[in-house]
Amino acid sequence: MTVLDQTTDLALSAAMRQGSMAEHQAAEDSSCMAELLGGRVNERGYADYLLRLRVVYATMETIVAEHRADPAVAAVADDALVRLAAIDADLDHWLSEGEDRTVDSPAADAYRQRLLDAAADWPTLLVAHHYTRYLGDLSGGQAIGRILDRTFELDGAGIAFYDFPEITKPKIYKDGYRARLDALDLGPEDKDRVVTEVKTAFQLNQALFVELGAHLPSYAR
Repeated sequence: MTVLDQTTDLALSAAMRQGSMAEHQAAEDSSCMAELLGGRVNERGYADYLLRLRVVYATMETIVAEHRADPAVAAVADDALVRLAAIDADLDHWLSEGEDRTVDSPAADAYRQRLLDAAADWPTLLVAHHYTRYLGDLSGGQAIGRILDRTFELDGAGIAFYDFPEITKPKIYKDGYRARLDALDLGPEDKDRVVTEVKTAFQLNQALFVELGAHLPSYAR
């Protein structure tokens, strides 16, 4: 029995979580993530991570806005989650004024292309990427923000990405988000497509960390 077979009878949010556990763990276990969580990545390394995230969020937030007529996208789209302005504010902190903000990243380019392809194929697939990124930001991302704040003695500067001022109770918000997913009217085949796309989203995230990991010696703090 495949993982997807095992998730058929689950609510959508539970199927998304259970069906992608292996990919999620692989992303979390990357060497770059371990170094970041250990406070051992320097300013340049974190800036390069942000530059890659900017590619992802700029693409995702544009196409989510374009497809809000899709019932699934409408169920989760929320301006309180939008991160692009926060990323740009953080880059102002981590990069020098006038420093080039383009990034040569095959992993980020592949992520961007998958988002575009998913939207063109079936906009409902966007919820897989939306769920993977934003619920991650409201969960483990909060720990990363605290580690950065402590490691670099930021006193809150340069970590706007992890600050959701309109979401004062992340757990309650995440519970509501999952409930909206579970209320979507998706049959077994469509649910499987979404779960498969969540797996893809985690693989794309892992690829970002693998790419950054190749530069770890120069990122050592």
